[in-house]
Amino acid sequence: MENFIFHNPTKIIFGRGMENEVGKEVVKFSRKILLHYGGGSIKQTGLYDRVVTSLKNAGVEFWELGGVKPNPRLSLVREGIRICREQGIDFILAVGGGSTIDSAKAIALGVPYQGDVWDFYTWKAEPQTALPVGTILTIPAAGSESSPSSVITNEDGWYKKGFGSDLIYPKFSILNPELAFTLPKYQVACGASDIMAHLMERYFTPTANVELTDRLCEATLKTIINNVPTVLEEPDNYDAWAEIMWAGTVAHNELLNTGRLGDWASHQIEHELSGIYDVAHGAGLAVIFPAWIKYNYHHNIPLFAQYFTRVWNVDHSFSNPEQTILEGIKRLEAFYHRIGLPTTLAEINIPADRLEEMADKCTDYGRYKVGGFVKLNRDDVLKIYQLASK
Repeated sequence: MENFIFHNPTKIIFGRGMENEVGKEVVKFSRKILLHYGGGSIKQTGLYDRVVTSLKNAGVEFWELGGVKPNPRLSLVREGIRICREQGIDFILAVGGGSTIDSAKAIALGVPYQGDVWDFYTWKAEPQTALPVGTILTIPAAGSESSPSSVITNEDGWYKKGFGSDLIYPKFSILNPELAFTLPKYQVACGASDIMAHLMERYFTPTANVELTDRLCEATLKTIINNVPTVLEEPDNYDAWAEIMWAGTVAHNELLNTGRLGDWASHQIEHELSGIYDVAHGAGLAVIFPAWIKYNYHHNIPLFAQYFTRVWNVDHSFSNPEQTILEGIKRLEAFYHRIGLPTTLAEINIPADRLEEMADKCTDYGRYKVGGFVKLNRDDVLKIYQLASK
């Protein structure tokens, strides 16, 4: 196990009706805020009205910026920065899923910065300060509600880049599982895939002797696997949604990567799919992760056999552990299909004519390697895209 420091400052407010407390939480930080959200769903469900009422009752003045899209856009972030500067806003409240929260974090970084906020995502600058952010989560998926991470897409070249800083941990996050009841099934499935990927990125590690976090990752994965089919059939099943929502938060709040080195190659490889083709991130991960496993499992056969035995209930073949892994990959892909997700590029209508371009962009044209479990060069990434095409 590696040395580590674990500190997560985000206050989690969990349960039925807790969004009605948002005004009381916001006023601890500001009375002048930006209310940031996506499309019209929060208005259709009545969530918007409840949030506005709570803010007004607490004496909070707010400006609105909606329109966040999946794979949130840099142009809207820049618009949010402009509004905050012009109005003297000093707090961002994100109401939505990971895209809205990531967009809010980017705005929070950009307001006090004299340059372009994209500098942070291209590693040209490090932030010294950021506005505080609060969230009301509507989609269990990205884990951004209690993580130090943000991912933004720049329409100029369609580059999708992530950035992390302790400055952008949300101050508080409100998690009411009831807010997920109206999610479309495909969005539910994509969210599940995203959560599973966060866990697998941590699980496949070169670090030895990390039994506790192995077991925690396995338990969280099994919680998702067990409960997602339930909410797809019973969308108003509060108990199943509560399990999923809390699992999604725990999967990405840094607890489960304590003492171990994660991989994250699959996320970087997928970012080119959603950056160029604007596919749902979870759908892209369902395509890339099995291909990544097929390409890399031989580097640590005992670890992958352990994963598929413990998480996917594959009978372990002591004489041929590779057989265990291959059966496990089939079960992983079958689960993705069961919940309505693709496992090949063809299933999400991505042709094979830009695979080399994506491999170039993923590795900055061969200038660096991706991944912590195995360092992958440009040719390795291309081969994974090719495996995902089959």
